[in-house]
Amino acid sequence: MKLLDGAVDHGGSLGRARALFPNAPQPFVDLSTGINPHSYPLFDLPATSLSRLPEAGRACELTEIAASTYGAPSPANVVAAPGTQVLLPRVASLVRPGKALVLGPTYAEHARAAAIAGHQVSEVTDFAALAQADLAIIVNPNNPDGRVIERHRLLALAAGLRARGGLLVVDEAFMDVGPRQHSLAGDADQGGLVVLRSFGKFFGLAGLRLGFALSARPTVEFLERQFGPWAVAGPALDYGIRALADIGWQDAMRTSLAETAARLDALFGRFGVPVVGGTVLFRYLSLPDAASLFAALGERGILLRHFNERPSVLRAGLPGSEVEWQRLESALAEWVTRREDQSKGSKQ
Repeated sequence: MKLLDGAVDHGGSLGRARALFPNAPQPFVDLSTGINPHSYPLFDLPATSLSRLPEAGRACELTEIAASTYGAPSPANVVAAPGTQVLLPRVASLVRPGKALVLGPTYAEHARAAAIAGHQVSEVTDFAALAQADLAIIVNPNNPDGRVIERHRLLALAAGLRARGGLLVVDEAFMDVGPRQHSLAGDADQGGLVVLRSFGKFFGLAGLRLGFALSARPTVEFLERQFGPWAVAGPALDYGIRALADIGWQDAMRTSLAETAARLDALFGRFGVPVVGGTVLFRYLSLPDAASLFAALGERGILLRHFNERPSVLRAGLPGSEVEWQRLESALAEWVTRREDQSKGSKQ
């Protein structure tokens, strides 16, 4: 087990990218996130979306559509929030402070949120170890490697924790593009379980700040009381209602993302970069000279996600335009040429 503390580093910071690579050409090609570069189509919002407080009826409409789209037992099992990030410490506080175990390596904010809630937090790599937790946290599919834990194993873990008064939190931020047969959304009313769903990643609207917690009715009601009225902003309500109901766009986007991920795998493969996991929104790379690749692409204005504690792996999001594809291909070719030249020089 690994004790967790300290600052949390994330992808998606262009300010940090400019500090790391001040001479890189602009604009950056930001492949450091798992956010869909092809967002849900923007549309004109009614003026009342900004000028009036959100209506309770619209919030109810959102949870009804979210329940249907995600497969929750009922709208009463869904609470909407201004992003899942806001939910993390509140969900971690649903059980009294004790032992929180996070199945890692994974998204670091879960450990930070559990610590804020007063838990003693450790990261474990063995799924079986989670049975000893008061609060067990799993990201499924996992970020950054795409690991998937089967639904029956998760349900068995939830049952064991529930019998001891514990809680299982399953973050399904990438389940929109994952194997949905392993989602626990439909099991959210069983107690001792909270399922988190993110809106912004799949729909490419992360700045909108919208997310959901799916759980038993008493837990949902408790979280709703904590948030109070108007928790979700008017624009987020409008986009959430339209996008979650647009099943045609979702199905077409899943197909498109799978094709794009396959194209990215082929491009990395041409230049000898192994893709060893991920989802169709991000690819997980493992190579001994990952630091060299991160630096070489960064100098060319292409930002990947690196991990200080795991220097041999990288995560790459999807290019969003043909210009970005061309820049990535050119930078990879340069990196390979430079590496070959260095290898020849060392042999002379």
